[in-house]
Amino acid sequence: MKVLLINPKIDLPIDVRSSPSLALAYLAAMSEQRGDEVRVLDMEVEDTPLGQVVTQHMPEVIGITANTIQIAGAWRVARELKQITHATVVLGGPHPTFLPAESVERPEIDIVVRGEGELSWVDLCAHLEKAESLEGVQGITYQRDGEVVNNPDRPVIPDVDSLPFPSHHLFKMDRYTSLQPTLDHIEGPSYPILSSRGCPYRCTYCSQILPRQWRARSPENVVEEWRWLVNDLDAKEIGVLDDSFNIDKDRVLAICDLIIAEGLNHVPWIMINGIRANLVDEELLGRMREAGCIRTAFGVESGNQRILDTVIDKHLTLDQVRAAFKAAKSVGMETIGFFIIGLPGETEETMEDTIRFACELDPIVANFSMATPFPGTEMYKQVLQNGRLLVNDWGDFAFFENKAQFESDDMPAELVERKWREAYRRFYLRPGRIARTLLRKRIWLELPRTVRIALKTVVGS
Repeated sequence: MKVLLINPKIDLPIDVRSSPSLALAYLAAMSEQRGDEVRVLDMEVEDTPLGQVVTQHMPEVIGITANTIQIAGAWRVARELKQITHATVVLGGPHPTFLPAESVERPEIDIVVRGEGELSWVDLCAHLEKAESLEGVQGITYQRDGEVVNNPDRPVIPDVDSLPFPSHHLFKMDRYTSLQPTLDHIEGPSYPILSSRGCPYRCTYCSQILPRQWRARSPENVVEEWRWLVNDLDAKEIGVLDDSFNIDKDRVLAICDLIIAEGLNHVPWIMINGIRANLVDEELLGRMREAGCIRTAFGVESGNQRILDTVIDKHLTLDQVRAAFKAAKSVGMETIGFFIIGLPGETEETMEDTIRFACELDPIVANFSMATPFPGTEMYKQVLQNGRLLVNDWGDFAFFENKAQFESDDMPAELVERKWREAYRRFYLRPGRIARTLLRKRIWLELPRTVRIALKTVVGS
């Protein structure tokens, strides 16, 4: 079959061209393994008209990925496709997983794939190719005789070592920036890697589409891909995208030892989504640093223990966070801190605790986001029950903007927005912080963009 996979464009004030979509890269690899002819269109980096791509490739099935802030763009792409092709249009990703009927009831969407997509995608393509009934395909939603049909969920892939490596060759790699472009300028390709799937935790703000089951690739399998990225694809930077990379300390140590033993540690790597602060120590971080890891993030979220315990169910203490940052700095690793302002049940005092805690930890980057109740999260349910959504469409769920997405009687939007701007101002405008920032070469390359974002954040214009 001829397959077209599409990543819709997102209109955001940040650079989202940092790396190719691993979700599509895995689907593409599965399709190629099946013998399909695959074309990938990443609309973030490629401006080839959709009609031209369809005319040149003539796809029989088209897969589109979408999170919540992409969903409207995905629908627009699907509508355009329906005007120029009879190909089956399939939608997948976090948003349609949680709200499959919303999409499949639209005339431009034929099928929704829910959850982990690789096996469902291969099964679906096989059924479409043979024009067979979709009744036996697990993990999909579609319409039959005007009624929405949700086939049974598909079990997650138990052996993630069995998956092929992502098909990076189908992406225009020269059009992507480095994985963290505001911090690094990498001459050469940057590649993402996923060494495990799932997460045993269930923080209330997280839109995790997989069951509470952590599945890890073996160290040997991970480093086999690592070696391929470095030696065959000439990677100059690698970013680990795991939600829970360090659940098993011995596995992380084994991965690092293999990277060191094979001499792959000359290529820097970073932890994009961070690691669990309660599961690190100097031995672990020191080995990661020796293996080439230059930067890690920690999901701190709040500087108030009550919020961590009762609001977001973080299973983390402030002292564990302090110890993690101290250990990272002691081994020479840069740190990023993720913080959330305006969680349900917050007060001005608890938000103040978070700002003070961020300044105390003093990571190289503090990322403050306003709490965003994405569909499928426990927070979304909390807001619907005890608060008021302030957004009119899914595109407004972009947490990089300077507007609160919800409020309650005890926590008005004005308070959250004010404390969010205050958090950035107080963290980044400290004299010592400014001096250290100006010493980084990258800051001068990004200065015009940084000034624009800073004015929007601090002034609110």
